[in-house]
Amino acid sequence: MVSIRTVAPALLLLLAGCVSGPDPKPPEMPLPAKFSEGNLKANGDVATSQWWARFNDKRLNGFVDAGLAQNVSILQAIEQTNAAAGDVTVAGAGGLPALNVGASHTTSGELGSQRTQHGSLNTSAGDVNVSWLLDLWGQYRRAREGALAELDAAYANVDVQRLAYLQDLVTSYINARFFQARIAIAQENLKSRRETLELTKFQLDAGAASRLDVVQAEGLVNSTIAEVPGLEISLRQQVHHIATLLSVSSASVMSEIQNNTGQPVFRGSVATGVPADLIRNRPDIRQAERNLANATSQIGVAQAQLYPTITLGGDISPSYIHASGGRKGGLTTWSFGPTLTLPIFDGGRLRAGVDIANSNAKTQYFIWKQTVLTAIQQVEDALSAVSRDAQTVSAFQAEVKSYQEALQLSTASYKDGASSLLDVLDAQRSVTDAQESLAQAVQQSASDYVLLNVAIGAGYVPASPKAAVAAGSPSTAAKAPVVKVSDKKAN
Repeated sequence: MVSIRTVAPALLLLLAGCVSGPDPKPPEMPLPAKFSEGNLKANGDVATSQWWARFNDKRLNGFVDAGLAQNVSILQAIEQTNAAAGDVTVAGAGGLPALNVGASHTTSGELGSQRTQHGSLNTSAGDVNVSWLLDLWGQYRRAREGALAELDAAYANVDVQRLAYLQDLVTSYINARFFQARIAIAQENLKSRRETLELTKFQLDAGAASRLDVVQAEGLVNSTIAEVPGLEISLRQQVHHIATLLSVSSASVMSEIQNNTGQPVFRGSVATGVPADLIRNRPDIRQAERNLANATSQIGVAQAQLYPTITLGGDISPSYIHASGGRKGGLTTWSFGPTLTLPIFDGGRLRAGVDIANSNAKTQYFIWKQTVLTAIQQVEDALSAVSRDAQTVSAFQAEVKSYQEALQLSTASYKDGASSLLDVLDAQRSVTDAQESLAQAVQQSASDYVLLNVAIGAGYVPASPKAAVAAGSPSTAAKAPVVKVSDKKAN
């Protein structure tokens, strides 16, 4: 005959291994084998890639390094991981034994002519309470499992904020340099147009030009002067935004920007890898996958509430009484026993909780899937642009060169009286338009390069170990299971 002392521990151990609800599994979806304009070569870990350094701009490099360590949005995300770590402890605490100890001391007596002869009474008491809810169905284990997934999602969010910071800062820097280039173009053209105005006035004095020619030349000078303040406003707005990202004064950023180094120009190519690489390298996809894991764990939490619970509890309350009349003594009360709670009728609340948890998990799966699809589109769009931007820049460079030559020829012809002022003014406008188009093409090329690197999830981890420590502890999301995908083309 088997002893109850042998069976009971084994039964408790078996029940302790029961966990309600489905286990979180890596989500799956079909993915194309490669990007439409990419190749089949996979990327490695691009998290530490300092892609902005390929602009060869020391000021930009300094801004990026400073911002990764002190950007407010990144620091907020790091602080949120501390709260998420606390949630892990809170989530699992319900399944652990709880011990509460209390003590008290009271003095009582009577006043007045009708008082008894007992005098004062001193009572010292203590209380020790122990309770342990047996987590037979894994409610708290699932809750802690979900909280760990939520912690991983919080760490992934830090990386999301770093990527967003990189895109915002580098793009703002590119825009600031673009407006600087536009201002330089306007000032250069203003000088040329003033020279044309002086030449026209000289021609008027010599009888070779009319007053109309002078007025037209003056109008072109004034329109160029009017253009500069708007460009300076746009430049300062970009500088102010950079200062906000860096948490420094705009004056210090302006002093750095005023040392003009020209527009950032990228030359070369970007290894985009294959769509499956995005599952590992994109922090927003990892965050969505961890949110899905958390939602899946909550199904088990909701299901466990449908089943009975057993709580082991005990209480010991010793007390000691001492009266002023010499009477004294102690008393200790105690109790111990299990409590069974079985949900019978709740109006469907617990069943509805399970349905809600299932629906939330499905929603998180669709969010993850949409995040993956959006990431693929972002890479496709940026890759298409980067592969063609160089052709656009080259064409505008040739256009500027042609129109500058045309301006030289028309100006020389005007001085000789062989052409009209209108030819010169048209040539100047053409040069200005071509120069502005070239500056904008360079700006767009640099911005597309930024978008492509952000789209593949590159550069969000500080390359320096000291910077990484300053920015926060290593992400546990890196230890999350790799998401499985079908390596085949989607329909």
